[in-house]
Order: sequence, then C-alpha cells, then structure tokens
Amino acid sequence: MKTVIIRNRGQLTIPDSIRKTVDWISPMSAVIISIAKFDEIIIRPHKYQKIADWDNLWKQIKKVRAFKGKGNLSSFIVEDREARR
Repeated sequence: MKTVIIRNRGQLTIPDSIRKTVDWISPMSAVIISIAKFDEIIIRPHKYQKIADWDNLWKQIKKVRAFKGKGNLSSFIVEDREARR
C-alpha cells in the first residue's frame, strides 16, 4: 500500500512499484474506475471486445432504421436545446 497525493484536477500518479508489479498498467492504457465502498475506489483494466458480433450489430441497426418518428432530428435537437436553457 502506498500513499499518493491527488492533485488539483483530480489526477494521481500510480507509484512505480505498483506499475511494475501489474503488467496491464502502461501509458495511455484504458481503465475502469468504480466505487466499492464510500472510502474505496477500484481500478481495473478495460477489456476490449476484440471480436464484433456483426449479426447482432446489423440486427440493432435494422431495428433502429425501422423506427418511424414524426418530425426530423434537427428540429428535435434545436427544440431540446432551447428547452434546457
């Protein structure tokens, strides 16, 4: 266990001894951060999906394309943004 300082922008440096122990930590590696308890944060490696499920992806695309709504997307976005001001 090491003590580190959290800087102004919420950044912290993982100590070198920990980075050398864990092989998945490298510069620019993606991680998942979650809260386990009120006083405990967990950092895990992000697991990339290497194989795309193309059948499922195309099924979802067809499902979305089949949706017929009234109006158009541009006017919906403008109205939504105006309403949130």
